[in-house]
Amino acid sequence: MIKRTLYFGNPAYLSMRNAQLILRLPEVMGNETLPDSFRKTAERTIPIEDIGVIVLDHKQITVTQGLLEALLENNCAIITCDKSRMPVGLMLPLCGNTTQNERFRAQLDASVPLKKQLWQQTIQAKIANQAAVLHKQRHIIIKNMIAWSKDVRSGDTDNMEARAAAYYWANMFPHIESLRRHRDGSPPNNLLNYGYAILRAIVARALVTSGMLLTLGLHHHNRYNAYCLADDIMEPYRPYVDNLVCEIIQEQTDYSILTTEIKSKLLSIPVIDILINGQRSPLMIGVGQTTASLYKCFNGELRKIVYPEISL
Repeated sequence: MIKRTLYFGNPAYLSMRNAQLILRLPEVMGNETLPDSFRKTAERTIPIEDIGVIVLDHKQITVTQGLLEALLENNCAIITCDKSRMPVGLMLPLCGNTTQNERFRAQLDASVPLKKQLWQQTIQAKIANQAAVLHKQRHIIIKNMIAWSKDVRSGDTDNMEARAAAYYWANMFPHIESLRRHRDGSPPNNLLNYGYAILRAIVARALVTSGMLLTLGLHHHNRYNAYCLADDIMEPYRPYVDNLVCEIIQEQTDYSILTTEIKSKLLSIPVIDILINGQRSPLMIGVGQTTASLYKCFNGELRKIVYPEISL
C-alpha cells in the first residue's frame, strides 16, 4: 500500500488517539466564542499506519511525544524545515526490521569489489535515466550519454558520472543563463533542493525498513554525513525530480519562491509513476523494491540492484 505524505505549513497541534493522528488548529481550539460542537468537528484524524512521510514547515507546530513514538514505530520519516522553509532535518526509526543485526552484518561484510560493482550499476542507471529525461524535455542528442552509461566501469573509476552531469546540466535548463547546479545556487536550484530532500527521506525510510545501515555507503563516505547510503541509492531516482521540476517551470512564470502550489507538486514525488522490474509502480513502492534488492545483493542472493528505468 502506498503511504501518505502529509505537509503541515501552518500553526497546528498534532497528537495521537486510538492509533490516529489528531490535527487541531490553535486558532479554532483557542477561540472560546466558537461552540464546543464546532471545535470538536474541526479536528481531523488520519490513521498513523497510512502515513509514510510528514513535513513540518512552521515554527508553531506542536507534536506530542506519544505521536512521535507511534510514527517512528510505523517507519514514518519526519522532515523538519528551517526559517527559510527548506528541509533541514530528518527523523527516522532506529530499528525498522526484525532481523536488523543480521542485515547490518551482511552489509558490513560486503566486499569492496561487490560495492564497486553496485556503484557501477547505480551510475549506469542514473546516466541512462538522465539521458531519457533530457531527450523527453529538450529533444537533444543523447547518444553520447547512452554510450557513457555503458562505459561505466566498476567503481566508476573514469568518473563517467561527472562527465554526464556536466553535459546534462548544461542542456537541462538552456533558457536560464549561467545556471550551475549548486545547493545555494539560483532558481530552479531551490526546487531541486526541496525535491531531492523529499526523495532522500523516502529512500532513507526504505533503507531503514530493509534493515540497512544508512551511514555506510557504497560510494559516499563523508565523515559528517549520516545518510551516505541513502545518497548513493537515490541517484537513479534524481531524474524523476528533475523531470517534475521541468514541468513546474513550464507552468510557473515565477518559481523564485517556493509557493504552496509548487510545494504541493513537489510533495507528489512519492506517487510519481515509475517503471521498475517491467511493471508500473508508485515511486515510494519502487524505492522499497530497490532497497530490498540491495540487501539481497549484500547477502549473496542477487548480483544486481533493481532500479527504475525511464523509457526513451
